[in-house]
Amino acid sequence: MKIALLSRKPDLYSTRRLVEAATARGHEIQVLDTLRCSINLSNDRPLVYYQGEALADFDAVLPRIGTSITAYGTAVLRQFERMGLYALNSSTAIMVARDKLRTLQLLAQAGVALPKSGSGNAQEDAAALIAMVGGAPLVVKLLEGTHGIGVMLADTEASAQSVMEALYGLQKNLLVQEFIREADGSDIRCFVVGGRVVASMKRQAQKGEFRSNLHRGGSASPVRITPQERAMATKATRVIGLHIAGVDMLRSRYGPIVLEVNASPGLEGIEGATDKDVADAMICHLEQRVAGNRARSKCVQNAANHPRPVGESRHRSVPR
Repeated sequence: MKIALLSRKPDLYSTRRLVEAATARGHEIQVLDTLRCSINLSNDRPLVYYQGEALADFDAVLPRIGTSITAYGTAVLRQFERMGLYALNSSTAIMVARDKLRTLQLLAQAGVALPKSGSGNAQEDAAALIAMVGGAPLVVKLLEGTHGIGVMLADTEASAQSVMEALYGLQKNLLVQEFIREADGSDIRCFVVGGRVVASMKRQAQKGEFRSNLHRGGSASPVRITPQERAMATKATRVIGLHIAGVDMLRSRYGPIVLEVNASPGLEGIEGATDKDVADAMICHLEQRVAGNRARSKCVQNAANHPRPVGESRHRSVPR
């Protein structure tokens, strides 16, 4: 199998591990800088060019698209999809996952437990939003933030009002959520591959910090998840339409609740904490999906080449 791996930096841990895993399983894999890809938008022959040369003969594409290049990255991915390549996460699912409000709306509609959450676009509605999530303390998040950047804890309603006023003044989109005190600065990251949790870790914030992100100095350790947490992680991934996802959850007094579904979760933290070969699981799933797509395509082609003879009944008689 020939795989196109979309990644801005070939030396990133996740990129290197996926290349190692694919090579170890006997596949040919090429790392493509997403921003060096250009697309031919013609109707009859959609193509992707890399550094000026047309790409051909790939079987699948493995997207590692950063948040800052979501729009163009998913456009490139859609072009590969138009060319008939299987994408490990589809462009549509990635776009859904990057829209935090849409993600929360879909999860809520599907009955996935969430923290009390609200969003608004006017300073005049700040007090109502604060009340909506149960008052202070509460968490204010920038919708465009990643790695814990733009996530703020407001201890009082006055401080929440001040933070929200500042963000509205900067024309930023924000989300307010209840503060889950009993989580004690920790969360759980479940790594889902093909509808199955293949690894789980507990992330713990450093002293004096409530954000558990590893980029913010948090620590990681393996954790045994409950059947309820496992089912919630796989359901959240399925609802968003992803095959690969990092699902972040909190253990609250209500039970497990989902915070976020990440369409491009990093491998370094989860593999380091759990000693699980997550990269191999991803490539193995990719193999299975590509083989399944080929089998389905062959069935469709056979059906097209061997139509039902005219006049033949579509129902066969059953002997009595």
